[in-house]
Amino acid sequence: MRLAELSERSGVSIATIKYYLREGLLPPGRRVSATTADYDEGHLRRLRLVRAMIQVGQVPVARVRMVLGHVDDESLGRTMRLGAALWALPHEPEPADGEGGGGDGGGGDGGEDEATAAARAEVDQLLRTLGWSTARELGEFSPVHRSLVSAVATLTRLGYSWDAALMAPYARLMHQVAVRDLDFVETFATEAEKAETAVAATILFQPVLKALHRLAQEEESARRYGLE
Repeated sequence: MRLAELSERSGVSIATIKYYLREGLLPPGRRVSATTADYDEGHLRRLRLVRAMIQVGQVPVARVRMVLGHVDDESLGRTMRLGAALWALPHEPEPADGEGGGGDGGGGDGGEDEATAAARAEVDQLLRTLGWSTARELGEFSPVHRSLVSAVATLTRLGYSWDAALMAPYARLMHQVAVRDLDFVETFATEAEKAETAVAATILFQPVLKALHRLAQEEESARRYGLE
C-alpha cells in the first residue's frame, strides 16, 4: 500500500507517519521509486502499536524507540524479548531510599526506611509462597518488583498493612490473567507480532482490567448489601 492508504487505514496523518519514520519508530517502506515507497500489513500493525504507546500510554518517543528495539531484537528468546520490551515501558515512580522517614519512622540517614524494608521482606515471602522463582531471581533488577515493593511500602506508611498472606490470593488470580494474556499472545504467528501484542496489551488492557475490577466490586457489594 502507498503512504496515503496507510494513513487512511490507520487514521494517522501523513505528516505524523513521516515523523515516525524519521524518528525510527516505523521501519522504512519498500522503495519503488525515488519518491515512492510501498508499505505492508506489518507497517500498519507497528503504526497502531506506536499510536497506542504515545497516545494512550503517554510514552515519550525516546522510550518508544527503546521498547521497539527490544521488540525487534531477534537475538533474544521469547521470554527475554517480551520481558525486555515490557520492562522498557514506564513504570510507577519508585521512591528514593529513605522516603517516608522522619515522623513515619523512616531512617533519617538516607538509607532504606522501615516501611520499604518491611515491604521488601513481605514481597520476598510472597514470591517464596507462590513458588515464583523467576521473579525471585530477577528481584531488584525488575522494575515491576521495585514497583510492587514501593506500593506495599506506601500502604504500610498509610496504616494498611498488606503482608504476603493477604497478597497471595490476589497474586494467584493475576496468574490466571497472565495465562489468558499469553494464550492470546500465542495466537499470533511471528515472534515480532507476539512481542508487539504483549506491549499493546499491557497498555490497552490495563484500563479494561481496572474497570472490570471496579464493576465486579459494585456487583459483589450489591449482592451482599443490596442497592439501598
